[in-house]
Amino acid sequence: MRITRVTTGVLPALGLALGLALGPAVAPAAADASPSASPSGDGSAPTEAGTSFRTATEIDQGETATASGSAGDYLYWSFPADTGQRPTVEATVKLPKSHTAQTWQVDVYDGLRRRQACQYGAQTRTAAAGTASVELACVLRTVRAWAEPWADDPLPGTYYVRLTALGLTAGDLGLPVDATLRVESKDIGGAAAVDGSLAQPLVPGAAVRSKDAENGTDAKGGSSGPAVLSSIEPDDGWSSGWWSDRWVWTAVGAVLAALAGIGGYTLTRGSGRPRHVPPGA
Repeated sequence: MRITRVTTGVLPALGLALGLALGPAVAPAAADASPSASPSGDGSAPTEAGTSFRTATEIDQGETATASGSAGDYLYWSFPADTGQRPTVEATVKLPKSHTAQTWQVDVYDGLRRRQACQYGAQTRTAAAGTASVELACVLRTVRAWAEPWADDPLPGTYYVRLTALGLTAGDLGLPVDATLRVESKDIGGAAAVDGSLAQPLVPGAAVRSKDAENGTDAKGGSSGPAVLSSIEPDDGWSSGWWSDRWVWTAVGAVLAALAGIGGYTLTRGSGRPRHVPPGA
């Protein structure tokens, strides 16, 4: 009977505690399930690519960017990636009707222009002669909020995509091609959380903005504000790096431990002194 009473009292308290702990996290989790970037169906997606890191065309995650060029060109795009995201870059190249075998490759670089390795995906593919198109993909490692200076871990900021053909023959150089690029991310969450964060994301002009902000002037020597050299940024802003769902599960674990302690004490303390035993006996 005592076990039944204890179980009846602990289970409602346990459910209430879990509801209070998980309640604030349910709404953000549901919001994160939808992509933060707007789709490209409104016709605002870029229709050209840059030819270098400095002229890379900025795109948002979830957009489908297109570009026309010539075989042998270097095509560059840039996109923002924030803490806890695992970006996937997908590229499709439409080839001319007549061509020899061509090898195409997509490379991804971080804000420091360090080449980032792909976890998996067909980063390099060879299209046989007469093939209409070739599809490439690169799944990056999860973006971390902080890393050691000597590490090459992906960090929040701007990422550059370079698409090009390798080892073209003279007959294929200059042939017209059409490229399509799309970047999407999977939110990994607290599984990739680390204790630390960058002072600023690795985006073009971050150092200039920081220096000018300290001096109170812009890049031209005026006082209107810091220079802004890059407009690329997630729709909801850059993450501060301190919050992750690990906090939620830590709180849930603490609540469960407290309830387990209370339940264990209640079960093992006994029923007290029997009525027929006088005090001090």
